[in-house]
Amino acid sequence: MCRNIRTLFNFEPPATEQEILDASLQFVRKLSGFTAPSKANEAAFQRAVEEVAASATVLIRSLTTTSTPRNREAEAVKAKARSAERFRLKLPD
Repeated sequence: MCRNIRTLFNFEPPATEQEILDASLQFVRKLSGFTAPSKANEAAFQRAVEEVAASATVLIRSLTTTSTPRNREAEAVKAKARSAERFRLKLPD
């Protein structure tokens, strides 16, 4: 999964438009294979980002849940701990 594509639903505070746009950009980059499109593809690329962001916004705002919203700071701490564990150097015995 791309680094900026994260779960955006059920957080307090809710996902911002910028977070949705960032995830949409990463999604379109992944699908297209372009980090930065050529001038010939720039309009189509940007249109795709905008359309994905609009659809993602509708989806996220339409979803409902009975669970309590997750805390962004607590989730960030957990993610850092997982990352530290994953990338910890294993030293020979």
